[in-house]
Amino acid sequence: MRAPRRLAAPRRLAAAAAAVALALLLSGCADGGGDDADGRITLRFQSLAWQKESVEANKELVAEWNARHPDVRVEYVQGSWTSIHDQLLTSFEGGEAPDIIHDASDDLADFAYGGYLADLGPLLPRRLRADIPRTAWDTATFGGKVYGVPFLQEPRVLIANARWLKESGVRIPTPDKPWSWPEFRSVTRELTDGKGKYGVAWPLKEPVSATLNLSLSAGGKLFHRRADGKAEIRFDDADAVVPRTVHDQVNVDRSASGTTLGMGGSDTLPGFFGGKYAMVPLGFSYRQQVAQQAPEGFDWQVLPAPAGADGLAQGVSPQTLSVAEDSPHKKEAAAFIDFFLRPANMVRLARGDWMLPTGRTALKDPALRTSKHDWATGTALARHLRPAPAQSVRGYPEWTDKIATPALQEYYSGAIDLDELRERLVKDGNLVLKRYQR
Repeated sequence: MRAPRRLAAPRRLAAAAAAVALALLLSGCADGGGDDADGRITLRFQSLAWQKESVEANKELVAEWNARHPDVRVEYVQGSWTSIHDQLLTSFEGGEAPDIIHDASDDLADFAYGGYLADLGPLLPRRLRADIPRTAWDTATFGGKVYGVPFLQEPRVLIANARWLKESGVRIPTPDKPWSWPEFRSVTRELTDGKGKYGVAWPLKEPVSATLNLSLSAGGKLFHRRADGKAEIRFDDADAVVPRTVHDQVNVDRSASGTTLGMGGSDTLPGFFGGKYAMVPLGFSYRQQVAQQAPEGFDWQVLPAPAGADGLAQGVSPQTLSVAEDSPHKKEAAAFIDFFLRPANMVRLARGDWMLPTGRTALKDPALRTSKHDWATGTALARHLRPAPAQSVRGYPEWTDKIATPALQEYYSGAIDLDELRERLVKDGNLVLKRYQR
């Protein structure tokens, strides 16, 4: 689980706040990094793990490495998803970046193109390169070079009130026979009683990632590469399928609660447990919160997200491990990453975060294919995951903050129509991208 937002670190923090965050971070690790007087190498590993089980798994693996490699010590540094982009930018520019960097693939492009991250292609062992699918590597590859190792990912799923669905008599979807987007809309109408109980709650406080990633199932890409290699935005019919579904559920069918549009995923759980919503589209890792917080006897299940013209295809931005270009010990840092992401260790990390590993071997582990907490549903979706549409697009963070987020929020609330949404995403969006691609 990336963080309680879900997967898009804020980029609009004030520079002063970023500097303070960096100072606090470095104050706890000023003695780390570099070489000791006795010749021992010390690498700083900044981890963004935040859940108890995940932090424990990270620290245990660091301790295991240190016990086996007395000449190359790894120092664990706790970071935070809420300020990672600004904090890293400040640390890069100040020459104080950690050797090993935990981030997400959708945050790497600007750092990669800016020369802050090392090309890992020549440093990684064949085992690791072969175990992770090409589609996952593509999320962290820019200009033909690999700037991060994708290791954890999560599909978006529907977490449903199993009793409610069963009593309604609607068809229960499976990864082999998912709902289509029109069927999903029809089901949510059927599950809505018009008296305050809704078929679905869309938590879209940060709507861009969810919209773009789910739109891949309908063939929507939004971002396209021209013959000259530059990115441009086009909003075609396929791109409208998911936004129109959400808009119509809220504003036409009244099968989705409009009040949840400004909520984060966790904010919808009390209403879900209280029987107000039959389903909530969430990241796969939210199962942990549901399992821990659901009232005794509450029956829930995980369903695949709806499928479109491209089936269950879905965009993801995996968590990644990178090495700073300024690190004097890139080879040793890559060796730690290889150890950290051995199949058994990748399983431990996935279970700690309630996410899916990218590695083929780890995905086969029986612990990730059990029916308990619907792990098997998630692993069945892994082969359908694709790089998020804007993975390698420079200017995407600014486009998200200034253009796409307000436009989608207004469209979903009914304040603007589809034509206005298209114009703002495309016309205003391409002006933003143009500045980054001169």
